[in-house]
Amino acid sequence: MTTEPQRFTVLLVPEYLVNKDAVSVQESAVRSAAVEATGETGETGYPRYAGDGIVADIDPRSRTVEAVLVDGSELDYGLNAIVST
Repeated sequence: MTTEPQRFTVLLVPEYLVNKDAVSVQESAVRSAAVEATGETGETGYPRYAGDGIVADIDPRSRTVEAVLVDGSELDYGLNAIVST
């Protein structure tokens, strides 16, 4: 049995908002997605999560997005993918 979270919410936010308070980051997200564990391990070695057009390798301990594809493409410059708290 795994103790890793089975679902996360990933937010795509403008880069300049990443170090701001959590409320402004959530309100300013240009896109959000509920992603669920796929049971696979990504290229980064972390568990892969997918949903709503987003595929992400997420470190479940630090809740860091290590790799992400949005609608099959790399993330646009100026955007960051973060896990919502």
